Amino acid sequence: MSVATARSRRDDYSESTRGALLDSAVALFTERGYAGTSLDEIARRSRVTKGALYHHFSGKQAIFEAAFDVVETEVKGRLEKILRGSQPPWDRALAGLRDFIAACLDPAYQRIALHEAPVVMGWQRWRDAEDRYSFGLIKEALQDLIDAGDVAAVPVDVTSRLLFGALCGAATDIANSAEPERVGAEIEQVVVALLHQVRLTAPPSESG
Repeated sequence: MSVATARSRRDDYSESTRGALLDSAVALFTERGYAGTSLDEIARRSRVTKGALYHHFSGKQAIFEAAFDVVETEVKGRLEKILRGSQPPWDRALAGLRDFIAACLDPAYQRIALHEAPVVMGWQRWRDAEDRYSFGLIKEALQDLIDAGDVAAVPVDVTSRLLFGALCGAATDIANSAEPERVGAEIEQVVVALLHQVRLTAPPSESG
């Protein structure tokens, strides 16, 4: 076996171990929260030693933040696919809104990204992370709507920041509600109604 082959196999095993640890961490943090999850449980569920866990993560907060990145990256990937799809910008924006609300109802995203992360990471670091994952997509979607003539040419950065704040607040409201599905549906209804109020162009069925 060549040195390169041996190194490749070690890298594959290391990546597989890290993936198993993150899968277990996401599942346990979703089920039990940060305080109710131990590193021993994560290692045991992953079928690795605690030493192997420490090889990849410095501690409980480090693996939590990596789990946070996993759920955020998954949601961002879905939204990117929708917002950069082949549909007209207006349809993409509405589909993206609905997918975001659905994400807020997903147990893993809701528990890890919305309930636990602001406490574990601190509000400012959590908000900065949400900014990295979400703000660019909001800005991109708004620019597409302006370019398509769907909405007026407003200052993109300022307007995107306002929309970002509103959506962060909406996500928190959904996560903190005793009836998240009802609140999610109401938020979708309100946001869609507001979007229609600022729309400049009417769909074909409404024109003429």
